[in-house]
Amino acid sequence: MTRDEMMTFCAAFPSATHVVQWGNSDVYKVGGKVFAILGIGDSGDTVIFKATEMAFEILSDSPGTRPAPYMASRGLKWIQHYGEPGLSDASLRDHIAASYEMVVAGLTRKKRSELGL
Repeated sequence: MTRDEMMTFCAAFPSATHVVQWGNSDVYKVGGKVFAILGIGDSGDTVIFKATEMAFEILSDSPGTRPAPYMASRGLKWIQHYGEPGLSDASLRDHIAASYEMVVAGLTRKKRSELGL
């Protein structure tokens, strides 16, 4: 999946917002909380997303994925997809969707209501 395709995918989530932060990284948020980051790293072709405990354990040692630098070093369960073979496009979309859902679930009931979620 190209970066443009990934940006379109992330922007399509309900109440998703986009900002450019940390240099040239495209950061996608819902309710002010990050669910995906595109473009961190030397190549700019990386994707970072929040992971479940199980996904984090599996993907931490998979070729092309690793615990996200900075975030994982602080005990957060975030994965960086950075190279080949990495995840298939479908799997990457599934993980980003799961990241979005986890972030939405962590919002207050009031915030979800304000966002229509």
